[in-house]
Amino acid sequence: MKDDSIRIIPHSPPGIPDTGSFEVRFADGRPSVYFYWDNNPGRRAISMSGVTSEEEARSAAQQLARSELKRLAP
Repeated sequence: MKDDSIRIIPHSPPGIPDTGSFEVRFADGRPSVYFYWDNNPGRRAISMSGVTSEEEARSAAQQLARSELKRLAP
């Protein structure tokens, strides 16, 4: 298994502070999984469901990556 088989890539839109996503990218061609975050509670309350704080989104992305790496381990 390669070390780059699963990557976590942070994204932040230009011009919009305190918001973004973490992309969990799989080298085997599976679709990426995104964890969206917004540190502005007002925007978070009115935006799409599933938007959390940056810390929660990062943690969720890390948990997914770890579990997938364990699943792929020989």
